Amino acid sequence: MSSITTSGSGGESATGQVDIRGPRFGAWVTTAVLISVLLLAAVVTPAAAVLIAVQAVVFALGAALGPRRHPYGLLYARLVAPRLGPVTETEPAPPLRFAQLLGFVFAAVSVLGFLLGASVVGAVFAGFALFAAFLNAAFGICLGCQLYPLATRLAPRSLSPASN
Repeated sequence: MSSITTSGSGGESATGQVDIRGPRFGAWVTTAVLISVLLLAAVVTPAAAVLIAVQAVVFALGAALGPRRHPYGLLYARLVAPRLGPVTETEPAPPLRFAQLLGFVFAAVSVLGFLLGASVVGAVFAGFALFAAFLNAAFGICLGCQLYPLATRLAPRSLSPASN
């Protein structure tokens, strides 16, 4: 990871690098949301379906717009980053966007499970998303980021960033 200074907002720099603390903050928020989903699923499945659907939208926004405009990234930039010291470690944005896409897939399958009456499927896929979010939040291990190089190698050339 390079140590460049990102924009003062705590978001993405002009070089596409992101303050590593922002995605970890988002992972903590996601962890709390997904724990709530699983607790709700045990007692009020429709409420769990609504909450995981909201999280799916958050994942979709993160995948489409990137870390700088991700809802939790905006919270980090406005409320947390101004209270922290200077950026000392960054990471590239594209793997983070891919991780959000994977989170979206898990959340979407979870929503479908809850909506189709397969609560176990809904809970299991919410649990997969929770596992990934907690790994990132607590240990700085981004599973989607680890899979990103493989995905870019397997993607058709017309979809890769270098060809666009």
